[in-house]
Amino acid sequence: MRPDILNPLFAETDSLDGVGPKLKKPLEKLRLTRLRDVAYHLPERFVMRRSVTDLDEASEGEQIVIALTPIEHRSSGTGRGPYRVLAQDAKGNICALTWFGKASYTAKKQLPVGEKRWVAGRLDRYGDMLQMVHPDHISPDSAGLAGNLMEPVFRLAEGLTQPRMAGMVAQALERAPDLAEWIEPGLLGKMKLPSWRDALMLAHRSDHPQARDRLAYDELFANALALMLVRQANRKRRGQALKGDGSRRDLLQLPFPLTGAQKRSLAEIEGDMAQDTPMLRLLQGDVGAGKTVVALEAMLMAVEAGAQAALLAPTEILARQHYDTLRKLAAPTGVEIAILTGRDKGRARESVLMGLVDGSIDIVVGTHSIFQDTVSYRNLGLVVIDEQHRFGVSQRLLLTQKGRVTPHTLAMTATPIPRTLVLAQYGEMDVSRLDEMPPGRQPIDTRVVSATRMEDVVAGVERHLSSGQQAYWVCPMVRDNEVDDTAAAEARYAALKHRFGDAVELLHGQLPPERKDAAMARFAAGEARLLVATTVIEVGVDVPTSTLMVIEQAERFGLAQLHQLRGRVGRGSGKSTCLLLRGDELSETGRARLALMRETQDGFRLAEEDLALRGGGELLGTRQSGDEAFNIATLEQVTRLLETANDDARLLVERDGGLESPRGQAARTLLYLLERDWGVTLLRGG
Repeated sequence: MRPDILNPLFAETDSLDGVGPKLKKPLEKLRLTRLRDVAYHLPERFVMRRSVTDLDEASEGEQIVIALTPIEHRSSGTGRGPYRVLAQDAKGNICALTWFGKASYTAKKQLPVGEKRWVAGRLDRYGDMLQMVHPDHISPDSAGLAGNLMEPVFRLAEGLTQPRMAGMVAQALERAPDLAEWIEPGLLGKMKLPSWRDALMLAHRSDHPQARDRLAYDELFANALALMLVRQANRKRRGQALKGDGSRRDLLQLPFPLTGAQKRSLAEIEGDMAQDTPMLRLLQGDVGAGKTVVALEAMLMAVEAGAQAALLAPTEILARQHYDTLRKLAAPTGVEIAILTGRDKGRARESVLMGLVDGSIDIVVGTHSIFQDTVSYRNLGLVVIDEQHRFGVSQRLLLTQKGRVTPHTLAMTATPIPRTLVLAQYGEMDVSRLDEMPPGRQPIDTRVVSATRMEDVVAGVERHLSSGQQAYWVCPMVRDNEVDDTAAAEARYAALKHRFGDAVELLHGQLPPERKDAAMARFAAGEARLLVATTVIEVGVDVPTSTLMVIEQAERFGLAQLHQLRGRVGRGSGKSTCLLLRGDELSETGRARLALMRETQDGFRLAEEDLALRGGGELLGTRQSGDEAFNIATLEQVTRLLETANDDARLLVERDGGLESPRGQAARTLLYLLERDWGVTLLRGG
């Protein structure tokens, strides 16, 4: 149960004064649904203002607070032009206070002619006259602006203003309780960190580095502690030792020999599965490094030991791709493989459900459907979770509660993760790394091409298709957006279909499942030569005869995503090409990313470089799903504070009595506050 002391912070935002139905919608867009969310909605930056006695003291472009006396109101007369109030300072210097649109109505009330007002805003010049456009604050006395010399600037959604957001934050902070300290006292003093409540207050008032570090540290500490609790509890859970005899694996006829990395990973997995402590292992492999073969061998180990295995994929397209691949690879072994997704109904579904119960199905592949309440297993011994970053820790734990005892878990990700971040995201898991590529894989020729050469690119695609080969064309979004020039898959599909006819297919996530399956089936069978798609093809799609990838507006993607998309080609013996179409306006970071894509195909290096280039924001260009995303800590703080936070969490668990000690009780409160309580509720019943 959540500690009572936190209840005020988990109240809905409509409990704040002035928050009604109109404000709830923009707040929901910002994911601010509770007071806790509002309290942690930290300023993106601060506006620093200087108080000046006259305009001669100020510089153009400077944020200032100054006393001005209005002398004249000027309207455009048409209602479309600007509304200006001419005002003078103590020396008689003139400044125009300018508004556009409906905001001009407030100027008439706030700035009566002849009455001094204190005004805060940015001083600029329009022609020969100094001006402030839409002044930030106007007050009848200087005391009213005394607190605005340093003002927070929040991320907003349409319908919210900075003053309104600041008012809501102030109310949320008033209700923030004093919480007992969870950081080890000696460490707290050494790092010179304020208390939790003081840090929250300071972070909203100024750019206070210790306050920001404190809040980031709390998030890293809570994450580390929760993952340690998962790992600790997993060691206490009862599993089943699965020791295969090799009878099924010996029958495999793989098209290529296993790499050293695959053999090493399989030995680690085999060792884990032979124990009665449930395995929790992450298999991290670059695009094309052979994760599927490792997963198949692991599942065959389970089958050899008399158990069943289940492979979970995040999308139906990926599930069906895995199903087809595994059936082909495992055909000589005689194992029974089935698929179960939300689309499967009637007798086909009932047949699979019965086969899982009576044990006649050895391996099942599917989406979340394979773990619904209506699905039972005779003896589920191994769960393989593909594209691990799509699932949170709490989801993963729920998925492993289908066995008679806790099954072994092998999670896989094709998104290379910098070593510095593996601990932050997968601290409860052991890690195996596929850092070798199978023999015979040809490098992909990667080129950066300006979008102004679109006609040349289309002509090149035409020559490619005429030679009997296939191609992908990836766009950043599904439909055109009036306020954005982002390429849309539907518009590009229409243009290419006009040129190439029925050789073109469209695939995106918003299509009905039947349409998606039909499009993918036509492309896989070679009936369609060109697949226009969104990033729905980022993982799992495997068509060896497709040897050309065109990625439109490539600068809009992160390196990891570009690398994943490029990995859809180069899967056969033929030479493959990836064209990265770029816009005219490239940032330095965008230019560096595209240059790196040309330079290397090592996903692990790209992940490290992407981390260095970004310095903040989303991890690896792919927002982590589930529970692991850091909302407060920046990447710089993660790399600087993570080791200390992990050591502190380990100290609490191993020396300071865990969650039962006074510091542990405080840490338990933190886990609920930052919603890492899956470290308590799913495993401790608390």
